Amino acid sequence: MSEKFSIEIISPDKTVFKNDATEVVIPSYEGEMGILKDHISIITFLRPGIIKVLSDTERNFFVEEGTVEFANNNLLILSSTAKELSKLERNSLNDLIAETEAKINDNKVSDREKYFLSYKLDTLKNIS
Repeated sequence: MSEKFSIEIISPDKTVFKNDATEVVIPSYEGEMGILKDHISIITFLRPGIIKVLSDTERNFFVEEGTVEFANNNLLILSSTAKELSKLERNSLNDLIAETEAKINDNKVSDREKYFLSYKLDTLKNIS
């Protein structure tokens, strides 16, 4: 019997990824969450981090935010910022790091937003 379930990562303008997986690890606000076949149904929010999709190979996607729904062995991830790591260019990654650092140091940014930005910055630095 197959231990796979379907996953779809969707941005507003296209389907970023659609396939079967044996495990998906998502960066939720509750912490990193591993999802396997027959996981209980959930709805949660993504924080900045890496989505790891494991099947025959591993694919990784950077996200800043989004929502996740898992039910009946179908995982749906909606995010306007999902980008596959293998397709991220070095220059755009460095630009994102500089932009995020500038926002964190802005006195007009709320503590809540700084918290969010710190996760984003840590993830971007780990990628580079």
